[in-house]
Amino acid sequence: MKNINHYCKIVATIGLLDGREDLIEKLYLAGATVFRMNLSHSSVADNAKKIKIIRSIEKKYNCSLGVIFDLQGPKLRVGIFKDGEVLLKEGQTFQLDLDATPGDNTRVNLPHKEIYEAVEKDHILLFNDGLIRVRVESVSKDKIITTVLNGGPLSNHKGVNVPDAHLAISALTERDIENIKEANELDVDWFALSFVQKPEDVLLARSLIKSKAGIISKIEKPLAFEHIDKIVEYSDVVMVARGDLGVEVSPEKVPVMQRKIIVSCRRAGKPVIVATQMLESMINNPAPTRAEASDVATAVYEGVDAVMLSGETASGKYPVEAVSTMRRIINNVEADDKHMLRPESDKKDTDVSYAITAAAGITAELIDTADVIVNFTNSGMTTFRTAQNRPCLPILSLTPHIEVARKMAVVWGVQAYQINKDLEKFEDIEQEVRENVQKLGLAKKGSKVVVTAGIPFGETGDTNLLYVITL
Repeated sequence: MKNINHYCKIVATIGLLDGREDLIEKLYLAGATVFRMNLSHSSVADNAKKIKIIRSIEKKYNCSLGVIFDLQGPKLRVGIFKDGEVLLKEGQTFQLDLDATPGDNTRVNLPHKEIYEAVEKDHILLFNDGLIRVRVESVSKDKIITTVLNGGPLSNHKGVNVPDAHLAISALTERDIENIKEANELDVDWFALSFVQKPEDVLLARSLIKSKAGIISKIEKPLAFEHIDKIVEYSDVVMVARGDLGVEVSPEKVPVMQRKIIVSCRRAGKPVIVATQMLESMINNPAPTRAEASDVATAVYEGVDAVMLSGETASGKYPVEAVSTMRRIINNVEADDKHMLRPESDKKDTDVSYAITAAAGITAELIDTADVIVNFTNSGMTTFRTAQNRPCLPILSLTPHIEVARKMAVVWGVQAYQINKDLEKFEDIEQEVRENVQKLGLAKKGSKVVVTAGIPFGETGDTNLLYVITL
């Protein structure tokens, strides 16, 4: 296992490899621990080979890597135009209707009945990633009359955003459901759920996933923000998906929403990823802008578990450089540890596991010679709780389950490792700790190791043991 001595993780999106099978390995060596595959632009079959490459890298470097399948979700689009494109002008009237006839600069087909049922007078509709804005003047069951507020070119099948209304559309399309069924047979660790509007969307996805994969809820709809605490509760991980979110709300609101989502996740002990346009200029340039570097740094200062690269690594000219640049930014921020946002918690209940894992972090901080915190975990919850408190030391998560170890690849401050030995007594714990921390170079002779585990050993349940070992 490569010794990963940083805390905030990097998610790298993989596009078409085009004969560059070694790219994934280079991205890993540059600092990525989680790999995202976007099913909006590829099929499950397309990505099966990529997963095999990732798992071969795991074996080569004796590490645990995470795989995310990002589901497309519903896409709202206009129909087609007679000439392929029209130019809308500010102040003109523009009609949306259910007539499939090719449109012109006065009207176009909008084939989504749910929109007609949900929008009201004065609601705003957005086209072409928010570049065109129209205001609803009147609505009937098959027609919406609007006034153009911001004009511009509008072409075939451009996207539509409806920020003001709750749409009676499932977050999962038939294609998404088929993708989940296919991917249930693969080593996928997370499904990223698009178009989340309400907590029930997460529960629906949960009912369809038959594998042990977790759910990442992408917060990209303003309505999801209204239910953020409940969505966080039902999700395994949350992603601040600033692309679509930035289309549907004004830009000045996005940083505030990002921080509030992060705080909600930190309080709940759920990992949180910040995504979209983090190093966007590196798609075409070998170095980022100063503003992009500051954007990544801000997310790290806020204590996120991971930051994500999209087009930068999926289709950009400098994918490896983008990861290594992001890693250098993270390292510099983490060296400035005293300014990082610490978690807020209002937990005052009788949760023994939470108390033990919180105490592990405090113990590690008070013992000058402590080098690492070691969790023994079956489900991964002990490690999630330990990371929630953002301790001053790295966390080594030891688990008998490879799928649990892989999920830890997205969690702040964690290296995860699969162990195959049954633990029956304290001596077994000591032996595993000594073997693994020395093998991974996480502690030196004479150092203290803070250990948490649950008794009886080998059972999923509460963490109730805090133990300090001297190497």
